[in-house]
Amino acid sequence: MSRVCQYSGKHPSTGNKVVRRGKAKREGGIGQNVTGITKRRWKPNLQTIRVIEENGCVHRIKVCARYIKAGKFVKAPRGMRNVKPVSA
Repeated sequence: MSRVCQYSGKHPSTGNKVVRRGKAKREGGIGQNVTGITKRRWKPNLQTIRVIEENGCVHRIKVCARYIKAGKFVKAPRGMRNVKPVSA
């Protein structure tokens, strides 16, 4: 299961969790000492929602919460099935 937003391309980013010991010099101590560094990940806030496209098709997609709040697409109402367009 990939953790990537299908609209913005947002994906997990990596970094370090740094554990320090001691009091900072600006607070009156003699300085801080790094006692441990471990890898960590920041995961995007992805939600699976049902979206209506322009032609009436309903799809499930994974989208970050920022795009849902911004109203970038139309959510499908509950109970709506995939309706095929009628050709004239």
